[in-house]
Amino acid sequence: MIDLSLDGVSRVSPRMDRSLNCFVCCCAGILCLAFTLVSGSVAASPLDDSAERYRPYMVEGIGQALNGARDLKQRIAESDLVGAKKAWLSARAGWERSEVFTAGFVPELDQKIDAWPDATTGFHAIEAKLFGSGKLDVGNEADALVGNLDDLHSKLHGMELKPQGLLDGLVRLAYEVGESKADGGESRISGTSLDDMRNNVSGIDFAYRTIFATALEASDRKLADKIDQKIKSLSELMGVRELRAVNIPKLREVSEDLVVSLQAAAPKLGLGRPTLEASTR
Repeated sequence: MIDLSLDGVSRVSPRMDRSLNCFVCCCAGILCLAFTLVSGSVAASPLDDSAERYRPYMVEGIGQALNGARDLKQRIAESDLVGAKKAWLSARAGWERSEVFTAGFVPELDQKIDAWPDATTGFHAIEAKLFGSGKLDVGNEADALVGNLDDLHSKLHGMELKPQGLLDGLVRLAYEVGESKADGGESRISGTSLDDMRNNVSGIDFAYRTIFATALEASDRKLADKIDQKIKSLSELMGVRELRAVNIPKLREVSEDLVVSLQAAAPKLGLGRPTLEASTR
């Protein structure tokens, strides 16, 4: 209330003074929050920053796949079967290194580019004719592959890379290496399934070390060391000359252990338990 003192000067009572101060502080806080949100100055989490450091690798891998597909298209036009096969292999290597993110972030394009085993388009439809029957009548399929890879490549710079989705991708790919791919691989006709798996493990290794390793080491060094060792073991198991020389039982064991370890790491990284389903996160 207003206090009218004997000197005729109006004064604010102590109670109202405190109320006004609280009101002013509250308004200042709201304005500060609004400014922060509008200015976009909310600090990114360490994992968000790490995911951004993964982006150039992703762009490079899909860029290699796209360049290989363009070369494939050119070789087909020139009736160069040997050159077309080499171009397919180059495109394939770039794609397999990038599979940590493709299925989880771009499932529709992933299906068009790398459908398997019943492929009517993409890499494996082309593989069946080039390597299976030695034919070059895959012009339409090559055009579609270039178009889909070009579409994907154009999206990469603006795509939001969520750490949760990337951890899901790591787990899914680690599982696939020890399960469906160990059974004979996706690229059986071309005979490059072992290279597929090597490139997968290379992609797993790079993504884990770039995005998650530092944070996990700070939280649980023992678990981080275990994951490092499992990835190293996968790489060593691939160090043979052909797929049939791979120790498949051991590969399955290491793959499953890596999946379980990555799932155990999730809460220590502030993330949800990774799934094995191909879903956008």
